[in-house]
Amino acid sequence: MNIVDIINKKRVGEELTKEELEFAFNGYLEGIIKDYQMSALLMAICIEDMTKEEIFSLVDIFIKSGEVLDLSALPGVKVDKHSTGGIGDKITLIVGPIVASCGVIVPKMSGRGLGYTGGTIDKLESIKGFKTSLSTNEFIKSLKEVGLAITGQTSNLCPLDKVIYALRDVTGTTASIPLIATSIMSKKIAGGADKILIDIKCGNGALINTTPDAMRLKKIMEEIGEYYGKTTICEISDMNIPLGSNIGNSLEVIEAMDVLKGKQGKLTDLAIKISSEMISVAKDISFDDARCEVLKVLENESAYNKFLEFVKNQGGDINSLKVSDIKEEIKSIRSGEVKAINALNIGKLSCSLGAGRINKEDKIDYEVGIVLNKLVGDRVEYGDTLFTLYKNNNKEITLNVEDYYEIN
Repeated sequence: MNIVDIINKKRVGEELTKEELEFAFNGYLEGIIKDYQMSALLMAICIEDMTKEEIFSLVDIFIKSGEVLDLSALPGVKVDKHSTGGIGDKITLIVGPIVASCGVIVPKMSGRGLGYTGGTIDKLESIKGFKTSLSTNEFIKSLKEVGLAITGQTSNLCPLDKVIYALRDVTGTTASIPLIATSIMSKKIAGGADKILIDIKCGNGALINTTPDAMRLKKIMEEIGEYYGKTTICEISDMNIPLGSNIGNSLEVIEAMDVLKGKQGKLTDLAIKISSEMISVAKDISFDDARCEVLKVLENESAYNKFLEFVKNQGGDINSLKVSDIKEEIKSIRSGEVKAINALNIGKLSCSLGAGRINKEDKIDYEVGIVLNKLVGDRVEYGDTLFTLYKNNNKEITLNVEDYYEIN
């Protein structure tokens, strides 16, 4: 086979065979296919899409590129949660401890930031010493001891997804529904959970922008889950405004801790909903009964203590968390009510500060980011601070406030 022929075949919209997909993707993992060739194939897939058969073949190739964890020795139903990504989405850091503190084991394989959306692994690495690459034995040991373990993709688990994920991040190929479904479901199946809950973010601050696309992704992932015998529940949630107030790695960990300590708002409401769904499906109880358990562990701070236990167990020093001392406040140029916040532009701004990657080799600055001082529905007076930038230098940033906030 010839990689150029495969690229051209997909470029004109033809269906690739499983053998052709194996040749291209396994060849890339082995270093035979070059970055620029795989980038061209990924872009052709983005433009020309993939059939259901191609997607199922690619998921199988991804899974078989590494080992599949067997967690059957652990008691009870194991439930994993995943988000397709959005601006300010730190839900995993909240939901994992909540569900684990209710007695449900949560095995989680997470990724780094993709496009302008943040990654759970990047956020956790803002905690000094936190180990985000666990061996299989370490992963299972953590699940036994804490009930929650979050790891990046090791060399043994879906290694193909790891290298493709990094390339998609910097080649404008993050928004392909087939590639999103393949990436998520291959990791979830390899991760060994019995049941999977996926939070599909939809809006201008997410990889999925429209409801029809979100519905298509939901259908594909549920079908993949069914094929592999994994109960897969997909929920669609809004991402036209940032999730919570903090955007940036250390800042988002801090906000997650605030929620676990009792902070109220839409972020908390969504975390409660997702946690309740996970517990309901794991324990085979009603949503209302599961929600009562969630509220109890939040109220008595069992969930917050579980977060601290989880961080310590994976080597993290929670007291090491810090944000930049260099701040710049962005003021309102009019009075009125906040009608909308542009999540995508906020995400781009955060990335430009250093909180995300533009190139594959870029290093993240964990201490920078944005805090939204005014949220949708808030009253604003002229000169009020709308949001605060946490920067790594004193250079003043020139921007148009109206690109970020709609006030009238």
